[in-house]
Amino acid sequence: MRHAWKAAAAAVFACGWGGNQFTPLLVMYRESGLSVLTVDALLGAYVVGLVPALLVVGALSERYGRKPLMVVGTALSALASVLIAAGEAGTGWIAAGRFTTGMGVAVAMAVGSTWVSELSVLGGAGRATGVRRAALWLTLGFGLGAGVAGVLAQWAPAPMVLPYAVHAVLASATLAAIVRLPETRGAPAPRATGRFAGVRHPRFRWVITPMAPWIFGSAGVAYAIMPQVVGDRLGPWGLAYSTLLTVCTLGAGALVQPLAKRLDRPTSARGALVSMVIMSAGLAVSAAAAAVRSPAAALAAAVVLGAAYGIAVVSGLLELQRLAGPGELAALTGVYYALAYAGFLLPSVLAVLSGVAGYPVMLAALGVLALGCTAVIGRRSREHLPDPPRRGSLPRAVMVDRAPRGRITAVSSLLVRGPARAGGTVRGPARRGPGGRSVDGQPCGAGPVG
Repeated sequence: MRHAWKAAAAAVFACGWGGNQFTPLLVMYRESGLSVLTVDALLGAYVVGLVPALLVVGALSERYGRKPLMVVGTALSALASVLIAAGEAGTGWIAAGRFTTGMGVAVAMAVGSTWVSELSVLGGAGRATGVRRAALWLTLGFGLGAGVAGVLAQWAPAPMVLPYAVHAVLASATLAAIVRLPETRGAPAPRATGRFAGVRHPRFRWVITPMAPWIFGSAGVAYAIMPQVVGDRLGPWGLAYSTLLTVCTLGAGALVQPLAKRLDRPTSARGALVSMVIMSAGLAVSAAAAAVRSPAAALAAAVVLGAAYGIAVVSGLLELQRLAGPGELAALTGVYYALAYAGFLLPSVLAVLSGVAGYPVMLAALGVLALGCTAVIGRRSREHLPDPPRRGSLPRAVMVDRAPRGRITAVSSLLVRGPARAGGTVRGPARRGPGGRSVDGQPCGAGPVG
């Protein structure tokens, strides 16, 4: 049980790999004769599959469980690569594969992230550690998927087939591993409000919402816009350079995620603020790189934006952990990632506006807009903090065993560690000391709830 989270994280990793392996290959598809419009449409098919799925798979996992949804999501990810590999028979196969890829990534983000976090806590890790593990392995999947696919497409045979075949094998292997994992959903918790009630919380509106679109907006600027603005300086190395930017962006995002955990504070939005300050700086470097058309400056911008991405995604997930009510976490995670993926449309918006203003001007304007969002978050940083659990109340997202007389005899917390206060429930195993107190000095509180 202690290491069960690793297999779930591997499935999240495989879905992330499949989600981003197509990105550095955009250059290859354009050079194969597909129009820019067609390639952009294939890129958009991914979002069409992903965003609606993000809004429903979390709720489905609360009803049917994390494990069945992740089995389906991982299988869809493997199937998607098979469909894209058949793309030489027609672009419809690629479009279907990209749509299916989006659904698989949606399951990994909303359900897989929650499952990894819950399995980590069941194995004895802290809640924040579980959140960081989920975000890290998703980011690693995004980065390594793009890196391996780009290298294979640049130098290996069958560039339109082999990258996808590798991923299909990887996803199939992780699928075989997760079918043996335990379910973590537990008994449905009573909800006085709707499953998406957390979206109406002021902290979601004023801290998470201003930050979320910048998560993948920063990634889009780094590895979709930057290769374009310096493309005339790259010669025959366009595909390799695009792959490098993608790997460096997501590699930086993965490396800074432990820092995001240390920046997090329950009493403020410090992590979100730091990410937005770095985001604004990265956009400023991007504007400068676009002005001088320097591949080196564009690479530097990608690293800075990747660091902002890494801190932002973890900070937002930790905020969600505190906001989510019983039975809400997976559904709210889906909404969060749907908002984040709205930023992925940023390259398309800037392409439409490029006839009005140049990329240096537009990127500089984005930097100013990011600073405005930073100011909004800063103003509300210490406001509307989630209430701590009340005495005698159930912790959020728990597994409950009920005795025949209706008394709660055991509660294993999935998201909140430590013993409960007097009159509450036991959150995890608590050792009794003298006088019936736990070894850390808190009452064990093993009586009935309410």
